[in-house]
Amino acid sequence: MKILVTGGAGFIGSHTCVELLNQGYEPVVIDNYSNSNPVVFDRIKKITGKNVKFYEGDIRDKEILRKIFKENDIFGTIHFAGLKAVGESVEKPLMYYENNVTGTLNLLEVMNENDVRNIIFSSSATVYGEPSEIPLTEKADLGPTNPYGQSKLMVEHIMQDLYKAENNWNIVLLRYFNPVGAHESGLIGEDPNGKPNNLFPFIVQVLIGKREMLSVFGDDYDTPDGTGVRDYIHILDLVDGHISALDLLKKECGLEIINLGTGAGYSVLQIIKEFEKATGKAVPYKVTERRSGDIATSYADPEKALNKMNWKAKYSIDKMCVDMWNWQVKNPAGY
Repeated sequence: MKILVTGGAGFIGSHTCVELLNQGYEPVVIDNYSNSNPVVFDRIKKITGKNVKFYEGDIRDKEILRKIFKENDIFGTIHFAGLKAVGESVEKPLMYYENNVTGTLNLLEVMNENDVRNIIFSSSATVYGEPSEIPLTEKADLGPTNPYGQSKLMVEHIMQDLYKAENNWNIVLLRYFNPVGAHESGLIGEDPNGKPNNLFPFIVQVLIGKREMLSVFGDDYDTPDGTGVRDYIHILDLVDGHISALDLLKKECGLEIINLGTGAGYSVLQIIKEFEKATGKAVPYKVTERRSGDIATSYADPEKALNKMNWKAKYSIDKMCVDMWNWQVKNPAGY
């Protein structure tokens, strides 16, 4: 069964391709390498012994999408392709809306043209904004605090409207919390362009000497130690959630919105301690001012994922740190 994976060379996409291959699926990837590296496909082959069919291109280009659907009997799409840095989205909102929203519209239109109406969308917990409740259920109030989150919510609205108009679509909107870690082989992992936007890659770059010090943005939040609390999920658990979502699509599930998180929150200072424990190294850090748009606490209620997909996160925070460090040590300069 062929699955189109948009953004399949990226951090989450590459790990998903590994598991799709392991489960007997045939991933067909489109990626423009804006935040990824061609080397990843050699690494995927080393892990699985299999090749991935790949098209270099951008989902804003309808013609390459049409070519993919013409040349492949696609069952459905796992849609990762999109820009994802919160800070950059604040500085360049038009770029984020054009890429994330327009690109998705093109994809949906070409899928419709080809009678392919099964899609899993890579959404985000940023759609919740300032939490109205903790833990966050799928029914919590929505209110993104930055253009990245707004672009994810816009796409969710588009897909919900599409389903209302044409209920022969099967759509799973997966709201990720914070994917971290790496494949246990250390062959694939997160390799951000430039300065990392997320905590885990920044910490390991500090630990390896690539960066001097970690900035902790605010220690005066209403949390146990004053630093921001987040729900971190191992990339392998996240990928397993996509395989479970594919099973839902096969059952003609209609439209489902599902959180992917562990249901536990860890503060920035707790994560620093976990990395120090995993590596035996000190993490130098300094406390700086809060970042605009950051919130105090965010973690998932993952009950719906268990009830609907029989999915539950398995991996612990120490495993996330160990696997992330293993990737960084084996790939000090990334790919």
